[in-house]
Amino acid sequence: MTHMRAKTDRGAMSFHAGLAAEERIALDYERRGFTVARQRWRGRSGEVDLIVRDGDGLIFIEVKQSRSFDRAAQRISAAQMRRIYTCAEEFLGAEPNGSLTDVRFDVALVNGYGETHIIENAFGHG
Repeated sequence: MTHMRAKTDRGAMSFHAGLAAEERIALDYERRGFTVARQRWRGRSGEVDLIVRDGDGLIFIEVKQSRSFDRAAQRISAAQMRRIYTCAEEFLGAEPNGSLTDVRFDVALVNGYGETHIIENAFGHG
């Protein structure tokens, strides 16, 4: 039982650390003049951590938190990128310009010290 509880406690800590990282990144984008459209937006194919408005365009942001920036970056898979594209397409269905909306895909890394590193246009649409 102790092993299972430790695993559950780690999962809860990881979940809350992820929420804190997403909030930190949302505040960073807001400070830079972007408007947060959605946090943890869930579509039929999955979830996007953060969606912000850049004028008439949108930025879809995947937030990764780990002990180091390198470890956080390594946690992004090709399957995850495909899921984000699919979610973005679904979200764009409700936008005035639909799939013609200017979009960008960023990755936001948060290390164990709470420092952030934003990679703009981290992966192209494809």
